[in-house]
Amino acid sequence: MKVVDAMSHLKSLREFIAELDRIGEIQQIDAEVDWNLEIGAIIRRTYDLQAPAPLFTNIADYWNTGFRVLGAPGALSGPAHRFARIALALGLPADATGQEIVDVLASARARPGIAPVVVDSEQAPCKENVLLGDDIDLFIFPTPQLHGNDGGRYIQTYGMNIVKTPDGSWTNWSINRMMIADKKTLACLIPAPQHLGIIRSKWTEIGEPMPIALAIGVEPALPWVGGMPLPEGADESHYLGALFGEGIEVVPAETVDLMVPATAEIVIEGHISLDETVMEGPFNEFPGYNATEASLKQVFHVSAITYRDGAIQPTVAAGPPVEEDHTIIGTTSAAEILYLLREASLPISSAWYNYEAAVHWLTLAVRQDWHEATGLDSHELVDRIAKVIFTGKPSVNAPKILVVEDDVDITALDEVVWAFATRSHPDLARGEFHYPPAVSDQLAVYLSEEEAHSFKAGKVIYNCLLADIYPSGRRPVKGSFENGWPIEIQQRVLANWNTYGYE
Repeated sequence: MKVVDAMSHLKSLREFIAELDRIGEIQQIDAEVDWNLEIGAIIRRTYDLQAPAPLFTNIADYWNTGFRVLGAPGALSGPAHRFARIALALGLPADATGQEIVDVLASARARPGIAPVVVDSEQAPCKENVLLGDDIDLFIFPTPQLHGNDGGRYIQTYGMNIVKTPDGSWTNWSINRMMIADKKTLACLIPAPQHLGIIRSKWTEIGEPMPIALAIGVEPALPWVGGMPLPEGADESHYLGALFGEGIEVVPAETVDLMVPATAEIVIEGHISLDETVMEGPFNEFPGYNATEASLKQVFHVSAITYRDGAIQPTVAAGPPVEEDHTIIGTTSAAEILYLLREASLPISSAWYNYEAAVHWLTLAVRQDWHEATGLDSHELVDRIAKVIFTGKPSVNAPKILVVEDDVDITALDEVVWAFATRSHPDLARGEFHYPPAVSDQLAVYLSEEEAHSFKAGKVIYNCLLADIYPSGRRPVKGSFENGWPIEIQQRVLANWNTYGYE
């Protein structure tokens, strides 16, 4: 794995779009499209084809407003640079590999956080337009009705929910879906075990509605850290500062005591009601099924809207892999887990969520010398891994874990499937180890009703390790192109590939 030296901090969504456009990863769509389902269908199609991100400039009912919608902002790209949208957002070259991205994120966790920098509000792009009182209207933006079965128009699919505890000791930045209920009200999904829910409970304890700011169209790295399972009490903006070596730029909100990103395209401010609810859903979600149902959710009363001229609204059409739920949760959760396993001095080379498994499979690569280095057998090593991962927030998206040696490229699904099929013994004594219920996501369709409501479910680790059952020097060697032929033959074949008639 090559070392990535330079980090490029893109400080606005517009800078990010310009970089994507430079490498052919933006498809500007000037033909008129309908916000009602057509935009969502186009986004879904780009996921399926790994096509450039669509930038919609001509939206029915929003002519001459200048407002735009960006679809698939964090999806996969074509084969030339598969992870380009992820890499550029996080300050890396467009051709960075998955393991390089995860390693950079994990390494930043070991550095001290850097707080945001407060800049002049009068110069902040997010303050170019301010709506208060009777002027507040969430429908001024071309928020798409994304899926045919959705319960409404979801304005929050890729923005940042910004809240802090009543004593101000912890600010949390997260992504949770929000649906427009009326011109001044949003319906919010706020699961109790998530950090947004934990902070809301602290406001409920003192009998006050929770102040909140929803920032949409933020600088490109923020949604990635918002989806990362950092520990309770950690400020995502400080971690982002550690990643880039400088604090992000923020300004005070208009009506709530919160700081918001200075370059955000749209900022929606207000309070989460103490006890008021409104119907929300259904909504197509990241496991890939039309499984969620409408139910009563918390109400977000809007007290201010600020936005940039010609605001650009990034939008995710959640569903089957691969879309942003999978790339964001998978990439950042792998990085956090890698950091924690390294802190526990375990011989882990890398971690990766194979996006195609909809964040239901985590694959860990273990150093090939792990058995000699630790003196452990595979069951003992797996137990130590389980103790780290199944404690706290990283457990949420780790229902099934595959553990392989690092001769396998864990970012390549075909190699992972091959290793699982050929190395994991089909018995409970060695092939798979089951663990008691731990914190789990509630959306997996295989959960019982009790598991979904308790946010707890069983876990399993599939053991694909070989080093403790084969003496050193007799372990099976992958019969790959790299391992199966002398280097001079490999070089000759590569040099003559076009001569053979191949493209």
